[in-house]
Amino acid sequence: MHRTQHAMLANLILCTGAGALIGLMFGFAGWGAVVALLGWGMVQIRHFNRLSEWIYREDGSQPPEAPGHWGELFDQLARLQRRSSKREQDLMAAIQRFQQSSGALQDGLVIIDQDNNLEWWNRAADRLLGFKASSDRGKPVMNLLRDPRFVRYFRRGKYGEPLELASPIDADMRLQYQITKFGEGDRLLVVRDITRLVRLEQTRQDFVANASHELRTPLTVICGYLETFLDQDLPRPLARALSQMQAQAKRMESLVSDLLMLSRLDASKHIADEHPVAVQRMLEQILRDAQALARDKRHRISLELNSGLDLLGQELELHSAFSNLVFNAVRYTPDEGHISLRWWVDDAGGHFSVRDDGIGIDPVHLPRLTERFYRVDESRSSASGGTGLGLAIVKHVLVRHGARLTIDSTPGEGSTFSCHFPPEMLIRTVRQDPA
Repeated sequence: MHRTQHAMLANLILCTGAGALIGLMFGFAGWGAVVALLGWGMVQIRHFNRLSEWIYREDGSQPPEAPGHWGELFDQLARLQRRSSKREQDLMAAIQRFQQSSGALQDGLVIIDQDNNLEWWNRAADRLLGFKASSDRGKPVMNLLRDPRFVRYFRRGKYGEPLELASPIDADMRLQYQITKFGEGDRLLVVRDITRLVRLEQTRQDFVANASHELRTPLTVICGYLETFLDQDLPRPLARALSQMQAQAKRMESLVSDLLMLSRLDASKHIADEHPVAVQRMLEQILRDAQALARDKRHRISLELNSGLDLLGQELELHSAFSNLVFNAVRYTPDEGHISLRWWVDDAGGHFSVRDDGIGIDPVHLPRLTERFYRVDESRSSASGGTGLGLAIVKHVLVRHGARLTIDSTPGEGSTFSCHFPPEMLIRTVRQDPA
């Protein structure tokens, strides 16, 4: 660049000097220099026009021929053009490769810009969501995906858990939405067809529910006859055998009841409607039931209520969850142990905890405690009469109410199971009926 500038300056001086000398021969040195400058300027304008025409053509043709510094400039621009063209071709090849690979995906990919407008999507998104490139590009995503649950999910900005909804173009198709943030406010929406998985899960749930219903009738008959037989004066060996049969039949009845409860909870991840639940009255009833269950073990069970607020939700489900936690504490706390129940409210929401001073749980088991039929100690759990489904029911109930379960346990010191409800699930205390 500097060499070109020096060459142009030297050329200008040389041309001006030559014009002045020629003009001096005729006695007009100044006019000779002016004419030379004008001629030099016309040549430069001509080369500049040729350069402009070549640049604006953008047809990939060779640059025009030119002498001196203009020729060097043309050659340099041609080299830059070739490099730029090569980079553009590489970029287009990469984009085409990405579009081909994304088009082969069965999952829909949608890029949403920082203004919540549709920027790009693949063919699978056309098939799953019904987007049309000719009319939908640049439109707000919430104008096309109008389900209120998706709108809340999108605006909330917390995308740790995916959202499952019916397809906007096919009510029989179930889709899973997962959003990831990237760049400066942009979002990547991944849409997956989970219809087959949902149907398989529904088949499993139907099987469990139907099998549980079918087992309930014969169990009722068996328990009735066993109770009748045990009312008779029977030989001791026969009475002992029938007593054991009755205990196992009742345990199976509890198992069937828990399976039916889980099947009902599995049917939906959210409660259909919310009703005020009088927490104080419910916990006092659970306390009385726990004291009756723990009579032979001589447990000390206390209840602390530090709130004038109650919950919104399904009372039967919440009663099942809270009672499962309390009855588990009764079953696994040694004789003469202490169990503390507490309900309180703070800025984070409402909380219910069950604390015992039993044998505790090894930390290795804590992540799996809410799995169905998972047992820390098989022999101890069987002896306690538990079904192995209590904590699974607790987890499902809390998820349906937007709550979560935390477990804090130290072997040899006891355990604390806590339910944490968000503030929006709290209401003013439900008026108690007079006794």
